[in-house]
Amino acid sequence: MILAVDVQYDDKSAFVAGVLFDEWNAEEPTAEYISHLHEIEEYVPGNFYKRELPCILKLLNEHRLEPTCILVDGYVYLDGKQKPGLGKKLFDTLEKKIEIIGVAKRGFSGISSKYEILRGESEKPLYITTTGELEIAKNKVLSMCGNYRIPALLKRADQLCREAANKSKHMNDVNAAGN
Repeated sequence: MILAVDVQYDDKSAFVAGVLFDEWNAEEPTAEYISHLHEIEEYVPGNFYKRELPCILKLLNEHRLEPTCILVDGYVYLDGKQKPGLGKKLFDTLEKKIEIIGVAKRGFSGISSKYEILRGESEKPLYITTTGELEIAKNKVLSMCGNYRIPALLKRADQLCREAANKSKHMNDVNAAGN
């Protein structure tokens, strides 16, 4: 099982979504999950993992998920091979038992074109880093369903957490107006 994850922040809380699927070219998820964290770390440049890692771990633990691979919106290694990013911290926390593939939308200082892929008709690359073999990870992401730059099931994880955050904000606004 493959799990694509993404996190959306709302003030002092976060919504994390996971989209589970069986095959890299799957068109539809096997299951979808959402978790909500009420107290999160402040964003600190260079230490993004401190904010995002607890969110992903809560999703995994709360829903008892045991994927064979996790796709994160971001980097495994910030420079492609040594400087640890969110994905490497997750890999280490999971005792190096689950492959992590990072799919980043923006280049990071020091990342070479070796880590770029182009999907769909986009001229903007995605940056792929992994705890496994780079070329295999790139081919896995290239094979994912979707005609656009971002693979459809990774985009679905983004949509799920955004929808949950928007729903929560709306409910808070309604509750505040009712008081």
